[in-house]
Amino acid sequence: MFSQNVNPTGSLTVSALVAALPLLALLITLGGLKWRAHWAGAAALVIAIGAALTGYHMPFGQILDASVFGAAQGLLNILWITVTAIWIYNLTVKTGHFAVLRRAFATISDDRRIQAIMIAFSFGALLEALAGGGSPIAICAVMLIALDFAPLKAATIALVANTAPVAYGGLGTPMTVLGQVTQMPPEQFAAMTGRQVAVLALFVPLALVGIVDGWKGVREVWPAALACGFTFGVFQFVFSNFVNYKLCDIFASLASAAVIILLNKIWRPRPERAITPAAALAAAGQDTTGNQRPGVGSGGSGHGGQLTHDDPAEDTRRDVMLAFAPYAAVVVLFTLAQLPGIRTALDLPTITFNWPGLHILSPAGKTVSVAYKFNWLSATGTLLLFAGIITAIVLRLRPWVAVRIYGQTLRQFGWAIVTVLLVFGVSYVMNLSGQISTLGIWLAQTGPFFAFLAPVVGWFGVAVTGTDAGSNALFGNLQVTAATQLHANPVLFASAGSSGGVMAKMISPQNLAIGTAGVRQVGMEGVLFRKVFGWSVLFLLAVCVLAYLQSTPVLGWMRVGG
Repeated sequence: MFSQNVNPTGSLTVSALVAALPLLALLITLGGLKWRAHWAGAAALVIAIGAALTGYHMPFGQILDASVFGAAQGLLNILWITVTAIWIYNLTVKTGHFAVLRRAFATISDDRRIQAIMIAFSFGALLEALAGGGSPIAICAVMLIALDFAPLKAATIALVANTAPVAYGGLGTPMTVLGQVTQMPPEQFAAMTGRQVAVLALFVPLALVGIVDGWKGVREVWPAALACGFTFGVFQFVFSNFVNYKLCDIFASLASAAVIILLNKIWRPRPERAITPAAALAAAGQDTTGNQRPGVGSGGSGHGGQLTHDDPAEDTRRDVMLAFAPYAAVVVLFTLAQLPGIRTALDLPTITFNWPGLHILSPAGKTVSVAYKFNWLSATGTLLLFAGIITAIVLRLRPWVAVRIYGQTLRQFGWAIVTVLLVFGVSYVMNLSGQISTLGIWLAQTGPFFAFLAPVVGWFGVAVTGTDAGSNALFGNLQVTAATQLHANPVLFASAGSSGGVMAKMISPQNLAIGTAGVRQVGMEGVLFRKVFGWSVLFLLAVCVLAYLQSTPVLGWMRVGG
């Protein structure tokens, strides 16, 4: 039995420095030394193991076991979701229906600044609401490339856009997890979080326009960006506070997209400069790299359901409906899966067991949970698999072709898979050895100023785990405990941690790896990290200031529970 000690050196500051070494290793190797994400993850894992062994005196066997436990969690909760989501996308590419989808978005507006908002923010939020796990990053980035965005810029836009909806991603999973670990109603956390991230949503589309076209673009397109962000924020606030937090991102994303479509009918920005290369390539039946686009000139006889035209005028209503069919299938399946009777049936075969070899006591003397929930039927990735099977049937793909495409999707991710497994190993070694708790308790020593730092705790948690749900599982109870010690509002502190955490989604190694894999730029994670790091810090500071003001009489009226 290993007993955690959150202050193994006798000095909480020194212990916090030891605990921070794996995180610093990630930031330095990715941002400064420009290492590939899997090497950065490997270095962080080695350092985390060293800190757990020499600093926290955790038995070496349990350290290795904890890293395997983390990798198993990453396999089910991230890779199973993301790879399957990209597989669905690849099915549409193979049949040419992705080109139809791209053209359908292009018909809404021929301005790629607005296209970036529509695809990365609104459509990406819908994907985040339904699946999460990095799938919006990969899918939206590839869609932007098809509209003539450079690969790394497309990935940057997709990563920055994947902020405001994350707190309610996967049908509200982060809020549900926060309620579970704190044993408090998740609806309270969802309502408070909605009073933070909904404010942020107003500015994210403006940031996306700035990334695409600089300050000049912001001046020209601000009405569309503000209309989209405002609508998304209002729906997110209303649903998280008064309706159902599990549905807020779905309706917020659809409403924001509808506003863009309606606005485009009565107002258009000044024509953008030089947006013609994609059209020229499309006319030649090529993608943005100059390669022949799948489904163009291939005759379509080899794989069934493959389109043979590439002219927007030739896209029939049936073509467009088939192009949107995969995502409609996802919406329907995930909605049905939330119905009580169906949810119970899907959960019946779930196997839950304590991970063998891990026997850990918390500093309070309580057994630390090492339960592994193998919900193979109700898992998000499994529901996506069902949606993929429906997609293959609807698009008339032969079974062996669909299976071969899944294999190609796995090869597409390559080292990104290793990165996810390594970083999840890091997070579980840090958590089970006590390093994560040390960092949280050290920050809690700041007293009332901890309201400002609570989002930073969540930010570090997501930087390590790659998911807001994972960060909430690590730090949710700590935030509530700190608030109780400070006689502060526990709902505010825990929610601020979740809101701040989503700002680190764009810099977490596994999401960087997913982004580069999606745009076929594996190995460029360090470059991508530097492109998004400033935005991550800027948004984090905004949430820190907002949370602090909400802890004072200035914005205290925004708090849930007084």
